[in-house]
Amino acid sequence: MKTTIQEGIILIPDFSGFTEFVFNTKLYTGEYIVRQLLSTLIDENNQYFEISEIEGDAILFYRYDENPSYQSISTMLWKMRSAFNRKIEELSKSLSTKIDLALKFIVHYGSFSQYSIGNFRKLYGKTIVEAHQLLKNGVAEQPSYALFSNSFLESSKNKESDFNKDPLRLPEVGVIHYFENLNQPIFE
Repeated sequence: MKTTIQEGIILIPDFSGFTEFVFNTKLYTGEYIVRQLLSTLIDENNQYFEISEIEGDAILFYRYDENPSYQSISTMLWKMRSAFNRKIEELSKSLSTKIDLALKFIVHYGSFSQYSIGNFRKLYGKTIVEAHQLLKNGVAEQPSYALFSNSFLESSKNKESDFNKDPLRLPEVGVIHYFENLNQPIFE
């Protein structure tokens, strides 16, 4: 079987506060909330990205793309985060409980391959490992953010968007944008 290596975007939305949430929420209630939140992110994706895996509180999305657009991805992240926050509000009211979860995103770019095991398609490569390592960056100061790796920024058509102000630049990693510090983009 021939392996095809392609360039593409890795997007990982991940919940901040998940471990505490699991330990402090009843099993069925927690599972229902997480299922609703993950479904919201998948629905908001509108099939732009393929899903490789869903693990706990994170989704591994990917898209083969030789010319990624910073503006398109930024707009999608805003929509996903807004839908996520609306769903948290809705669930908090309907379940009469406080849901203390936030959303962070990792956006990375590089080469990776794909292989099949039974009905599952798995991604493989250094790019996938790097994206997972970026989740545990230790530099984010707020729970709700998007980290755009240097490799994504270098490969995107428009390296930075006009609406992003004061991003935290990490020379070895990329750029972190905190949602609370950004002006909301105009959706296309």
